[in-house]
Amino acid sequence: MTTTKSPHTGTEKEILLHSMERHRTAVRWKLEGLDDEQLRRQLVPSGTSLLGLVKHLAAVEYGWFCETFGAKSEPLPFDDDDTDADLRVEPGETTADLLAFYDRACAAANAVIVSTDLDATGTSWSGAEVSMRWVLVHMIEETARHAGHVDILRELLDGMTGDHDRSPAADAATAEPTGTAPETSV
Repeated sequence: MTTTKSPHTGTEKEILLHSMERHRTAVRWKLEGLDDEQLRRQLVPSGTSLLGLVKHLAAVEYGWFCETFGAKSEPLPFDDDDTDADLRVEPGETTADLLAFYDRACAAANAVIVSTDLDATGTSWSGAEVSMRWVLVHMIEETARHAGHVDILRELLDGMTGDHDRSPAADAATAEPTGTAPETSV
C-alpha cells in the first residue's frame, strides 16, 4: 500500500479506491516504530489495541469484498458466540502474522474491486444484496473510522499525531502538481 497522488479527475472507481488506499496507508503508517507490546497494549476500557484493529480490518476486507462477491478468502476470526473475537489478538498470533494477514486481505480485496463493476451485486454476510459501489463506500467509512481509533491509540502510546508522514521527503513524493500561477494585471 502506497500513497499516490489523488485522481481528482479519475473514474469513480479510481477515486473510491484511492480513498480506500489512503485510509489503509494511514493505518499501516501509525503502526511504524512500535514494538509488539505497544501494538498489543489495551489502552481503553473496551480492550481495543492497535493490532486488534488491524486484525478486524483484515477480516472485514475479506468479508465484505471477497466473500460478498464470491472470491477466495482465508478463514476469518468471526465467532457468533463472541462478537469481539475479530478484535482480540490471541497469544499465538504474532505481529508479523497479523500484518501479513492485513496485507493479503487488502490485496485480495483490491483484486475483487478492480475486476468487479461498481453496479455488480453480491450477497453480504447478512444475506442482503449489495452493490460493489455500496461496499466500497461502506469500507471507506469503516476503515476511516478505525483509522481514527488507531490515531487516538497511537497518541495515547507516544504522543504521535497526524494521518500521514509529514517529512519533507514524504511530502515531495506525494505532492500535487502545482501548475503555474495565473497571470495578474498590475
